[in-house]
Amino acid sequence: MTIIAPSLLSADPGRFREEIQAMEAAGADWLHIDVMDGHFAPNLTFGPWMLEMAKKATSLPLDAHLMTSDPLKYGPVFAKAGADYVTVHIEATPHLDRCLNAIAEAGAKPGVALNPATAVSLLDSCLSLPQLFLIMGVNPGFSGQPYIPSTADKARRLRALLESRDLSPLVSVDGGVNYKNAFSLTSAGADVLVSGSVLFQEKDYKAAIGRLRAEASGIV
Repeated sequence: MTIIAPSLLSADPGRFREEIQAMEAAGADWLHIDVMDGHFAPNLTFGPWMLEMAKKATSLPLDAHLMTSDPLKYGPVFAKAGADYVTVHIEATPHLDRCLNAIAEAGAKPGVALNPATAVSLLDSCLSLPQLFLIMGVNPGFSGQPYIPSTADKARRLRALLESRDLSPLVSVDGGVNYKNAFSLTSAGADVLVSGSVLFQEKDYKAAIGRLRAEASGIV
């Protein structure tokens, strides 16, 4: 079954705890936390203390996506703050293997993210350690951007590469995920759909998650 991970970047910051608990009650599988430093990505968002707050508010797995220029420094910090998954960008560090190992040693499952213009082939030398691969459907920075149509093809290429090595980590897509493209993404091999504004703009979170899950399954 597809994992639905609401992105807290689209939550009401004045009702952060209530939004988290509402999404959990509505049937979310994970919660996704976009961490941006204003340098690697043109926005400033959550720090580790926000993740600690989220950890206290929910029993759901927390998926921290670090869009930062120093993932070797901050990856272990977010792992120790309580993240279940910590995903870093391959574009952000020349020491990806060291970074992923540091995250694992700090207690989280390491992941690798790709920007839209980054080729799947660059992952060839680092396929065995990550437990999650994240494909960006938009350029990092802001919620609500239009989805890049080639994202599903990229997910398909990544899944084929992983299967050729007999590997089965999770494949996630973040950015522009909506009701219309959900099935194309899961058909291409995505296990996790991260969705922000599509879910949080709805008054009925349970209905929104149910619809996204149904669309992802192709049963609508």
